[in-house]
Amino acid sequence: MKKTINIPGCRFLQRFLLVAGLFLTHYAVNAQDGTGDAAKATATKAKPVKNTFESPLIIDDQTVMVPTKGTFEMAIQHRFGTVQNGYPDFWGLFSSSNIRIGFGYAPIKNLYLGLGLTKNKMLWDGSAKYAILKQTKHGIPVSITYYGNIGFDSRKDANKVLFTYGTQRLSYFNQIIIARKITEKFSLQVAGSISHQNAVNGYYTQYDTIKHTVFNDQKFDLFAFSVCARYKLTPTTSFIVDYDQPLTQQPTANPHPNVAFGFEFNTSGHTFQLFAGNYTLLNPQQNSLYNQNNPFGYTNTGGTKVQGGQFVIGFNITRLWNF
Repeated sequence: MKKTINIPGCRFLQRFLLVAGLFLTHYAVNAQDGTGDAAKATATKAKPVKNTFESPLIIDDQTVMVPTKGTFEMAIQHRFGTVQNGYPDFWGLFSSSNIRIGFGYAPIKNLYLGLGLTKNKMLWDGSAKYAILKQTKHGIPVSITYYGNIGFDSRKDANKVLFTYGTQRLSYFNQIIIARKITEKFSLQVAGSISHQNAVNGYYTQYDTIKHTVFNDQKFDLFAFSVCARYKLTPTTSFIVDYDQPLTQQPTANPHPNVAFGFEFNTSGHTFQLFAGNYTLLNPQQNSLYNQNNPFGYTNTGGTKVQGGQFVIGFNITRLWNF
């Protein structure tokens, strides 16, 4: 049964893009106030702003950060079960969980490549992140990064019950990330994405005298956007938030948004994030397409009200080495 999300995605996106456009225009104009050779020399010599974010990850999203050339990363991501059952499974800590182990490396300047394996669906993923533009103190107002991910569902399926063809195991994610370090303590990031799946289920078939039509339970492509922020409480501790909103309305099983918040703790090489949120699938396109943990209450088309609050506790650990 189709579900309606309380936040009107398209209207919200229009307003959001308008505000973002005014925001970027303001800083672009300010950046071009200088004239002549002196202004050009200042822009040429300007160095990128450092530490917009401390980690390539912020809860369930990638940050605009691309590590320096020669950096190797190991990441461990863990999500427990939902807290709704309370004490019987100790608020999800003793419930079923999902884990991803990933590795990343920056072979050249501005490029970051990754590989990971997730417990759910035994999903392998390969990723690439490229820094298109970097914020500078007096020149470029924002950092812009591209992120792409390819997922491969490696579950055994000898009888072809799940997949008729090997290409149906594939899914894709493409995203443009825009971020600004507004002050030494506060950083803000927005992103737009498209997720694609190579196969969807048919939930009923309509026959007539000429042909039959299969109606899919989902669309192949889903558009979404996200907003992330970090505020440093101390030199090593930050408060972090992450919001993801799907925009494409599906025929059935509409995915829910993700509202996540928590804390980040940093050392010279480690980042540890502890938080509560709604996403559990640990892969961007899987989360965007299939998340059924709802942070908000909603009313379905039959008028039945469904409660929200389906949060999970999770953590991310990243370790960086520079060679």
